[in-house]
Amino acid sequence: MSEKVLLVDDEEEFLEIMAERMRARDMDVTTTDSAAKAISMIEKKDFDAIVMDFQMPGMDGMEALKAIKDKRPEQQIILLTGYATVEKTVDAMKVGATDFLEKPADIDLLSKKIKQAKADKLEMVEKQNKENLKDALRRCRR
Repeated sequence: MSEKVLLVDDEEEFLEIMAERMRARDMDVTTTDSAAKAISMIEKKDFDAIVMDFQMPGMDGMEALKAIKDKRPEQQIILLTGYATVEKTVDAMKVGATDFLEKPADIDLLSKKIKQAKADKLEMVEKQNKENLKDALRRCRR
């Protein structure tokens, strides 16, 4: 099954090129040009990974990362930036970013990161489902 990816970037040309490259690697790609739209989209559709620009007008990548993690803690988010600093990277990872790559992102490396993000999300969801089942069984035994 192909990876379901939400690609978020305010640069239209970058969105089109990256989406095309990802689709050529059999990924199911949805695109949007703003973090606010991305947050709205995750409420309606499930994605294996979100690949999002860190520097966007309006809501930036850090704000969006926090908002998405509040709504969907299991969501795997790979941030892209042309202006990476160690401080930004560390802060983003503390908030819950899956990874942080510099633009222009190497598509093969990004593809590997997306596949790993999907695996990590499945593992996280499975673990949470087991915990929920254990909790439900404990409540039933009372």
